[in-house]
Amino acid sequence: MKADAIKLDGKKAGSVDLDDAIFGLEPRADILHRVVRWQRNNAQAGTHKVKTRSETSYSTKKIYRQKGTGGARHGDRNAPIFRKGGIYKGPTPRSHGHNLTKKFRKLGLKHALSAKVAAGELVILDNADMKDAKTSALAKQVKDLGWKRVLVIDAAVNENFAAAAANLNGVDVLPTVGANVYDILKSDTLVVTKAGVEALEARLK
Repeated sequence: MKADAIKLDGKKAGSVDLDDAIFGLEPRADILHRVVRWQRNNAQAGTHKVKTRSETSYSTKKIYRQKGTGGARHGDRNAPIFRKGGIYKGPTPRSHGHNLTKKFRKLGLKHALSAKVAAGELVILDNADMKDAKTSALAKQVKDLGWKRVLVIDAAVNENFAAAAANLNGVDVLPTVGANVYDILKSDTLVVTKAGVEALEARLK
């Protein structure tokens, strides 16, 4: 598959060959869903915690006498039925992550890239190099190109480009080793440099 490449100023920069086995698949929502769920579950902190009746702070003295009150018989003010008592079967710290094979994760990344191609949201960039880390210059180029929520993937991220993009809302930069399904799908425009295409194809073969 052939794809046209552009420069940051919008001028044409030839074309590149995209591997159909990576960029030309028929996107499957079920595969993308499984990989995104795996990513988000692994990112979840799992630090939620409530106190049980053995951890709440209150006197252990019997709160009133056993008989003669006309009410229920209670001995512990920390019981779950009382206000500020312990919580019964509440959340405790745990990992929300689950396993997903490397083969399936690679497949998910291929389908995410193919989904961007199918939607017409993939842009091939000649390179993402900048001589100076000027946010204003990059902001103008991004505006002129019509990019809003964009993810830029490069084989080796240029330091000046990354520094300039760090101050721009809606512009994210990742090396190819950090390319992932969730970030690709949530972007409106996926920008991959020529070097990034080669690195992605080498990673996913």
